Amino acid sequence: MVIPPRLVPLVQQFDFARERLTNRMSGPVMDSGDGADTKVGPMTREEFLWEPVGGCWSVRRRTDGPGPRATLLAGTGDWGRDAASYPHPWPPPFTTIAWRLSHLSEMLTLRADHTAGSRSRTRDDYRVSGDVEEAVAAFDTAAGAWREALLSVDDAALDTVGYCTYPHGSDSEEPFIDIAWWVNQELLHHGAEIALLRDLHREASSQPQTAVGR
Repeated sequence: MVIPPRLVPLVQQFDFARERLTNRMSGPVMDSGDGADTKVGPMTREEFLWEPVGGCWSVRRRTDGPGPRATLLAGTGDWGRDAASYPHPWPPPFTTIAWRLSHLSEMLTLRADHTAGSRSRTRDDYRVSGDVEEAVAAFDTAAGAWREALLSVDDAALDTVGYCTYPHGSDSEEPFIDIAWWVNQELLHHGAEIALLRDLHREASSQPQTAVGR
């Protein structure tokens, strides 16, 4: 299928953000932002689960129960992601790389399904991982599924309100092209957060007086 011209720049932006985040998490090099490649090692488990402040939300073994101010562990499997029913805690808890990456991957997976799949998957179906390599691989799978969903739509679908039936956003009230834009900003801003947390962990680890946490 020919990509609708209006969608082309959004697909290109998605591809750029996806590659940049993947490289930032996995290495061996990343784009430093000035056109020069910078060496970076794969993200470690310590970074993945690092809690830089007290009261963080993260992913946890179900046997350990939810974290501070969380009332449930979202997802399926032996691990879950800290969550709470409405009304959510205020101010929002600070979240770990593990939480942010799980949230991002779940969102991509479910929106792909609700655009070009069964249109039935829920958060209860999404498998949460406490293993950093599995989580990075899950992000790659989720990003690939969303890209395939994007490429499946035609020009008429871009203007169709509720074309994506994802139940955890404003999708039912928005034309699909606005949802495609929104997913990009989710990837861009969560990718930037994950990159910053890696940088902060590196700096904290280099300073003996700073407690790095688990």
